[in-house]
Amino acid sequence: METQHTRAARPHRGLVGGYIRLMDGLSSATAILAGALLVTGVLVVCHMIFVRAVLGHNTTWQTEFTIFAVTGAMLLGAPYVLMTGGHVAVTVLPDALGGRARTIMQFIASLIGLAFCTALTYGAWHYFIEAYSMGWTTGTVWNPPVWPTLLPLAIGSTLLALQYVANILRGDSDNGSSD
Repeated sequence: METQHTRAARPHRGLVGGYIRLMDGLSSATAILAGALLVTGVLVVCHMIFVRAVLGHNTTWQTEFTIFAVTGAMLLGAPYVLMTGGHVAVTVLPDALGGRARTIMQFIASLIGLAFCTALTYGAWHYFIEAYSMGWTTGTVWNPPVWPTLLPLAIGSTLLALQYVANILRGDSDNGSSD
């Protein structure tokens, strides 16, 4: 089944086409990493259940690790979801408009999404650098450093903003959804 994403990706050559292919590849790679983080989070929850229910011991790191892993998975998987149009969207108005008005509305929505992701990227990298340079920890019993938990936010928001650019260059302002 051919989607607008696959149809629109073909004609782009040169620098723009290379950029689009690079971003699509990076988004796909981080989706694989996101899947691995999600599976790891599930396995750690199973470990936590075993330790508590079967062995009768307390757990110290499992809940916090799972929160970080699943949140990281969501953040790193977001660019792939945007690329493939897997996000939830209410399309009543764009579908009713159709044609040029729909294209303009979707382009404006993509620009707004890009602006939000750009601001989020700036804040995320600032927060990450501050946490790393100041040696912040979570302050919990496990007390891991905070910067590894902020890295998926910084990377995910960066790639999400760059994927918005790729979608706009592709002419895919409706973010990959199929017709």
